[in-house]
This record gives sequence, structure tokens and C-alpha cells, in this order.
Amino acid sequence: MAAGRVNVSRQTHLPMRVVDFIGQFTSEFFKMNHIAHFANLWSLVGHPEAQREWGLERKIKAVADAGFDGFTWILNRDHRRLAEKYDIKHLIGFVSTSNPDEFARLIRSQKEAGAVQINVQLDNHDTPPVLATRHWIRMMREAEKIGEVVMSLEVHRDCCTETPEKTYEIAERYYDITGEIIRINFDFSHFAVVKHLNPENYCQRLLDHPTLLKNSEQWHMRPFNGHHCQVPVIHDGRVTPEAKSCLSSARAFLKLWRAAPKNKNKTLFVCPEMGPYGRGGAGYNITGLPPAWPEAVALRGELAKAWRTAG
Repeated sequence: MAAGRVNVSRQTHLPMRVVDFIGQFTSEFFKMNHIAHFANLWSLVGHPEAQREWGLERKIKAVADAGFDGFTWILNRDHRRLAEKYDIKHLIGFVSTSNPDEFARLIRSQKEAGAVQINVQLDNHDTPPVLATRHWIRMMREAEKIGEVVMSLEVHRDCCTETPEKTYEIAERYYDITGEIIRINFDFSHFAVVKHLNPENYCQRLLDHPTLLKNSEQWHMRPFNGHHCQVPVIHDGRVTPEAKSCLSSARAFLKLWRAAPKNKNKTLFVCPEMGPYGRGGAGYNITGLPPAWPEAVALRGELAKAWRTAG
């Protein structure tokens, strides 16, 4: 070998065991779970005021400007077009029905509008769990036929999932019939109000079905207490005591979800969901409290912090 020349091939070759270790480490490093924050366009209803509500494009631009990864609504092609324009990655569809004959059409409409994840409010407050289970099985089978969609059954008042007892009975019946764990979107605010919970028992009463919690792919998080399914996030520039209590239980949920081996390479779709004012006082928000949209943006930031500390 000529003087001054370096044998590059010899100096850059590593023992195979080292190469294997580096490959395994790199592979494991990139198998990390992720959070995707998506806004509910419901938070922008009547914003900034009912008489001069923003148009759809301005709302979607605001979602992008606030750093959200996606949004949810009953989607159509305008939502898909504007999401592409503003480089918004995730569109989460929405279905609300008690009619099995509508299931396929509604799922297909959301998929065609760009949804992969679809949230479902199913049936009514007086639908027996036996019937609701049959409906959910039908919903899932229709989704499988259509393909490339992920369905989540939302916990919600005035639906078949309005109480923990009904929700968990549906989950058990679904498993007994299909052998599959049901995928639930837990909006804990509804259970908290129905069961009159307080901060001392949020985790004990809301996180008591870990198998179902770890199987979730969507989560609607709205700060609550045992009397109100929506409380303010910010007051006088600071996070409210009510929101702090909810965020503490949120961290516990996120820690549980992130620690599950099955979620190691998955994304949890999280909606910082704040409802708007309603005509005649019918909204989730009430007179004297902050508008829903800036509250949702603030909540997104607090949930991002909770995710980081729950890892």
C-alpha cells in the first residue's frame, strides 16, 4: 500500500455483532408511539361571534395555524380539499346513527372525504346493550367490507354508551361474540357527570378497565368535574384548578396507553374538545366562560405537555 494512503475498507468495517446491535437499536428507537392532536370544528361554531361566524376555509386555516395535526367533523370533499391546501394530515370522520341500513353509506361518505379514523355516536339513551352490540358488530362488518377505515365507538350521553354499565356490557358482549376487543373513544366527561365524580376518584373510577383503554386509538379530552362536562381551561392567564385535576388523570391515562407493548409503534389521536355557546343557553359553553376555540388551543398545549411527561 502506498505511503500516506488509508485503507478505508478495513477501518470502516465493524464486527457483525456491533452492526447487528446498531440495527436493532435503531429499529427499536423508531418504534415509538406518537400523539396526533386533532381539532373538532365544533369548537369553531359561532366563532368569533354567532353573527359573524368564520367560513369553513378560515376555520381550517386557523386549525393549521394553531399547530393541530388534523380535524374532525361530518366530512365532505370541501374538508378534504382544504386540508390538502393547508397541509393538514389527518381527517377524522364522524357518524351518528341508530339505523343499520345507513351504516355502509355513512362510512363510505367519510372515507371518500379523506377519513381513515372515524368516530361513532351510536344509537340512543334507551337502546338496550344487546341491540347496541348487534348494531356495532354490523357497523364493524360494513367497515371491513369498505376497508382502510378504523372505527371507534364514542362514550357519550344520549347514546348507547351513556353510562359505564352500558358501555362495559356492550364491550363484554362484543368480545363474547367476536373474540375481539372493542375500540372505544373514551370521553370521560360524560361518565364523570353521570357518576358525580370528584378529583380524588377520577383515576380509580375512570381508568378501571385498562384493557379497553389500551385498545383505544381516539380520545376526546375535555376538562370536567362531577357537576359539569365542560369547565374552563384558562382563567386570568393560568390553568384552572378544575383543568389541573383533569390533566393529572389525563397523564395517568396517557402513561397507561404508552406503556402497552401493542401501542409501541402506534398513534393516539387526541382531540382537545371544547364545546361552543348554544342558542338560548343550550351549549356546552355557558355565558361568562371563555370562548371555545382559544380554550381548545390552550388545551392542546397542555395535553402535549402531559404526553411528554407520560412517556
